[in-house]
Amino acid sequence: MRNERPVVVKQLPEKLGVEQSRLFFREIEPSLNADRPRVVLDFSRVRQLDSAGIHVLLHCLEEAMKRNGDVKLAAVPTAAAAILELTKVDRLFEAFDNASDAVSSFCRFPVHEFQPFLPREHPTSASESEA
Repeated sequence: MRNERPVVVKQLPEKLGVEQSRLFFREIEPSLNADRPRVVLDFSRVRQLDSAGIHVLLHCLEEAMKRNGDVKLAAVPTAAAAILELTKVDRLFEAFDNASDAVSSFCRFPVHEFQPFLPREHPTSASESEA
């Protein structure tokens, strides 16, 4: 039997402005307060994203990371993706085409986790071994 924590998928509202962001955070906060929270934020309905929306995304990530968890994004529309890129917030989140792929990503180990254990490649020529 596997003892994995569930992945919580939360649908973001169509408009992610000040009031909607405040309400959304109240709704998601219990999930973020869990031990090692694993959260996917589904952007599929988002049509408007402003600075308050960016702030709530960062706040969600901060709360999850305090508890050794993570927040991933799914189905980010082109306009929202452009805003995330302009604000450089896209660099802080893993983003996926859909919620299913984002949920599955929590079950995989990133390759960089194994790099310290992988054997180093040996030089193939004498000149490389002298370098």
